[in-house]
Amino acid sequence: MAGDGRRHHQSRHRRRHLDNPRPPPYEGEMEVSIVGAGLVGCLLACYLARRGHHVTLYERRPDPRERGPDRGRSINLAISRRGIDALSRIGLDGKVLHAALPMAGRMMHGMDGALTFQPYSADRSQAINSIGRADLNRELLEAASAQPGVEVRFGCRLTGLDERTGRLRFASGEEAEAGVVIGADGAYSAVRARLQQLPGVSFSQECLDYGYKELSIPPQDGRFALDPGALHIWPRGRSMMIALPNPDRSFTCTLFWPHDTLAALDTPQRIRAYFAEHYRDAFGLMPDLVPDFRGNPVGHLVTMRCSPWHAGGGDAVVGLVGDAAHAIVPFYGQGANCGFEDCVELDRCLDEAGDDFPRALELFERRKADTDVIARLALDNFVEMRDKVGSRVFLAGKRLEHALERVLPGYVSRYELISFSTTPYSQVERRVARQRRLAVAAGAALVALGFAARRRRGLVRTPEAD
Repeated sequence: MAGDGRRHHQSRHRRRHLDNPRPPPYEGEMEVSIVGAGLVGCLLACYLARRGHHVTLYERRPDPRERGPDRGRSINLAISRRGIDALSRIGLDGKVLHAALPMAGRMMHGMDGALTFQPYSADRSQAINSIGRADLNRELLEAASAQPGVEVRFGCRLTGLDERTGRLRFASGEEAEAGVVIGADGAYSAVRARLQQLPGVSFSQECLDYGYKELSIPPQDGRFALDPGALHIWPRGRSMMIALPNPDRSFTCTLFWPHDTLAALDTPQRIRAYFAEHYRDAFGLMPDLVPDFRGNPVGHLVTMRCSPWHAGGGDAVVGLVGDAAHAIVPFYGQGANCGFEDCVELDRCLDEAGDDFPRALELFERRKADTDVIARLALDNFVEMRDKVGSRVFLAGKRLEHALERVLPGYVSRYELISFSTTPYSQVERRVARQRRLAVAAGAALVALGFAARRRRGLVRTPEAD
């Protein structure tokens, strides 16, 4: 797949736009086209520019810094350790976290309005960070645009791609070429759509019979209407609502409901009645409930898997990152974190390959073992969030888990390994299983020691004593 040295050398000297020649780049520099100027595309542009490559970001939408985010599609993100690690490597973590709000646990809202706080870690020192997707995208877009050698072009919807030559065609009629083309254009990627047509490329998608819809809770008398230090969840069996805080003291709420429930609330009266019954404590905090519910679009929840993530063999190579390669549902808060970690891993592969992109993208395929695991865990966590988090058995299990963290050195819960470490996703479950075996062994040893101590004190009768 890497091709011979002659082809690789030739691909370094592609003109960025066919109608706008430029001097060839210095030896070792590549012309890279990234399709998609969302979160992952912008961060990857920063990483590649740091390596000295020329990057053109193509985005089908207008510049969001001028137009603003799409109504009802600015679902908040929970940035945690993996995302922070990726941002810190290029010096963006401080600026991003300055605009984020830490959430140290879940606040469960019962049907009767009762509140139960579940900390994410035993000592309550760990937190995930709420930030609006649109705000984060603007920060990353500014950072990418400021990099030497990075150009961002908006209103460029990809309509054609030749993976052998790196030629791109856009709806505007413009064409371009690059030695490296990377699809960072999301779950419904146009770049991946081309790769899917190639022999040997497999693709699958799994759609939940659920949609999501954004609502909001505005500030109350200039203050947060709910505790801003928690991710709020209204678990309701087959459905749920969540709310994350914003710096302007509002909350962005997201419904995750079956499509038939969303469709059934087709009048203002039914909307109000349903929320008054099922979300009693939130209903009075949502003055724009009806217009938001009726006006905001319904999003779809989908898991997508593709293999391989790269193709080439001529004068160019094409690869996929982020949701374009492995879209997951949002129930572990790892979508953006996982995509950001892709940038770290691809950067690591480029180090190993000496910036030979075909070889680096081949190495990058090892990441699929991790993304397959987090895709499955995200689906499992949906069931936990909507069905289990309010149960006494679940709460007792969480208390036991935190107790083990306090008494067993090195014991870390699955949630903490996913959210508060950079342990590869594929290693998390093996570590959790090993920890549980050790905990069982330690428990058995403690029981045996206790029994022996009681026996020495004569508190336990034995057959010999009778």
